[in-house]
Amino acid sequence: MGLLAHYSNLVEAGCDEAGRGCLAGPVVAAAVVLRNDADYPELNDSKQLTERKRMKLRELVMQEAISYGIGIVTAQEIDEINILNASFLAMHRALDQLTLQPELLLIDGNRFNPYKEVKHVCIVGGDAKYQSIAAASILAKTTRDMMMAQYDEQFPVYNWKKNKGYPTREHKQAIADYGTTPLHRMTFNMAIQLKLDLK
Repeated sequence: MGLLAHYSNLVEAGCDEAGRGCLAGPVVAAAVVLRNDADYPELNDSKQLTERKRMKLRELVMQEAISYGIGIVTAQEIDEINILNASFLAMHRALDQLTLQPELLLIDGNRFNPYKEVKHVCIVGGDAKYQSIAAASILAKTTRDMMMAQYDEQFPVYNWKKNKGYPTREHKQAIADYGTTPLHRMTFNMAIQLKLDLK
């Protein structure tokens, strides 16, 4: 799957996030530096993998990566700075965790706030094109899913262990029935969404 590196002679970090379109929970990002000459053909966009496969590849990434970092931005922070800036902040926090300074950042998507003085390239669909971005996608997704499963134990009526905080009909119905929690993002206009979807 995908290309091994954008430039074979640079230290590259792939970056991706998970949870941007959710009604509840944090946005989580990961940054991963892989060896430029290493090939992991099973790595792919986390959304294209089963949960079991993602967890298996999570262990592979954590074992094989030269360095990786995970950044988390809470629902409260998302409400303060908006989801787009929160996604960038999560990536910056992930990059802060790296044990070496990357020379180039491969960013999944079409926008990014520059990180320090490091050059970056935005790549739409990058998690299906570059293995380091795919690795970051897997770490971000699995980390967030595990967090939402833990939160589900506190607030089981929303069934976050299944919907992971995304705006499913079941999740929206639970909000209509039980209200919101401190883990819900209040800047999403839930009243409008509920009115449209549950009439």
